[in-house]
Amino acid sequence: MKREIIITQDGSTTIHLPEWNESYHSKHGAIQEAKHVFIKNGLSLFNGKQVSILEIGFGTGLNCFITFLEAQKKNQSVHYVGVEAYPIAKEEVQLLNYVNELEAVEFSSVFDVMHTLDWDIQSKLTPTFELTKRKQFFNEIDDREQFDFIYFDAFGFTVQPELWEEAIFRKMHTALKPNGVLVTYACRTVIKKAMEAVGFTTEKLPGAPGKREMLRAVKM
Repeated sequence: MKREIIITQDGSTTIHLPEWNESYHSKHGAIQEAKHVFIKNGLSLFNGKQVSILEIGFGTGLNCFITFLEAQKKNQSVHYVGVEAYPIAKEEVQLLNYVNELEAVEFSSVFDVMHTLDWDIQSKLTPTFELTKRKQFFNEIDDREQFDFIYFDAFGFTVQPELWEEAIFRKMHTALKPNGVLVTYACRTVIKKAMEAVGFTTEKLPGAPGKREMLRAVKM
């Protein structure tokens, strides 16, 4: 499948798949979407406290890198697990402009390491930020009450509806600790119902630019 690097409306890059008309991040702004969905409406809930995060769709590493930068500001301890079945190519990583757009040149080596780390190895990027990348399919996840928070950033429902079904959200529910939180950019009724069917309490929130709403779900 053809893949191309495109510039989104906030100046940051993403990977676009023309055959699916699908991108790894919003065309309306990759960075501003990540900050809105996963930081403003997610990580900020933990207010600098130690947190364990599971990312569904490590992809370009943008969500992980932004989380790292936020954690550095607050001296927050983070254990981050990123799951990805199809890692992006080294050549694609080199074309992503997140370090410059986030004005984080001093951490450029950290972004590089995020992509060159061996899979399934727990690694400390700093004394307070620990990253494990897992190369696996989402339906293979079998964690039980290990995470405080889930970034659910799979490809959209229109191209991969099987990633948004009850079976996947049941795994997410099981992976979260009691009162754990899941956030995602999506807000289809069918997705909301799938979350609620497995025990999540959901709420609609204002979406990132280009999207009216997003979802946040809590394991009660």
